[in-house]
Amino acid sequence: MSKPVAVVVGAGPGLGAALAHRFAAAGMAVAVARRNADKLGGLAAEIGGKAYACDATDAGAVEDMFAAVTSDLGTPVLAVYNAGAYRPGGILDIDPRDFEDCWRIGCLGGLHVGQAALRRMVPTGAGTIIYTGATASLRGSAGFVNLAMPKFGLRALAQSMAREFAPKGIHVAHAIIDGQIAGERPGYRADERGNDAVLAPSAIAEAYLNLHEQPRSAWTQELDLRPCLEKF
Repeated sequence: MSKPVAVVVGAGPGLGAALAHRFAAAGMAVAVARRNADKLGGLAAEIGGKAYACDATDAGAVEDMFAAVTSDLGTPVLAVYNAGAYRPGGILDIDPRDFEDCWRIGCLGGLHVGQAALRRMVPTGAGTIIYTGATASLRGSAGFVNLAMPKFGLRALAQSMAREFAPKGIHVAHAIIDGQIAGERPGYRADERGNDAVLAPSAIAEAYLNLHEQPRSAWTQELDLRPCLEKF
């Protein structure tokens, strides 16, 4: 039998790579995607998966990537949107072009990936789509509008998609990552399970796999993950 297929869009060196490793360890064929596929060669080799170049802000590129994954590996049963961008600045200082770029990567790309995944999952009556959120999904802090606006929108997308497609067998979940992820900021190793101040990417990946494996009688639409020392 062929392996179930997972797609990770936004497969960077932190959480994205951890997701790919965990899904592969669970026996899945994993497709990893980001704008520059040259940066994915090592990861794809490590997990025995395939790397794809994909600009998530381009609907045609996303559809082409999912078509290639389906042809190469099979119909995806799990898709994770983990892409995002953040350029700090106050309301009066931000460049509208930066704002739009952050929104296109952080929110519009989530729509494109969700649509492409749904086109393949709905006919089978099963599948999981997970969106990576952040503290900014719930709170717009000073200087963070370029992150909060896309994350608010991504959360709304996940809610609307879940309500529309859960009855059709598609589990849509939104994960609020409330804290700093090890390996995605200077000063922390890629995975620090002994550091209670940061989230270990492998621990987040375990939670994502659990979401995918939940029985239909008890689906989570949203969960929040934070290190035990994080104030909230």
